[in-house]
Amino acid sequence: MSPTQAAPRRHSGLAGKRAANLSLSSDVIDAAKQLDLNLSQLCDAYLREVVRREQERRWCQEHSDFIAAYNATLEAEGLPLQQWRSF
Repeated sequence: MSPTQAAPRRHSGLAGKRAANLSLSSDVIDAAKQLDLNLSQLCDAYLREVVRREQERRWCQEHSDFIAAYNATLEAEGLPLQQWRSF
């Protein structure tokens, strides 16, 4: 690689990163720039958290029958091996 060529960018994460077009309020962008905030990082972190919460919500919804049955079993029978618990 010659000194004028830039090294390929490496990103953390399994999938890497790709560009996306977003429309954000200009006043918020201006305020973020004034505060030296990294919009890309902030959007990525927030979206990652929203996705995680939604995946969790959907998992709970999809498995609600099992969860209810398991809780009913625990209510009726107690915890397995409970008599040997030390805490």
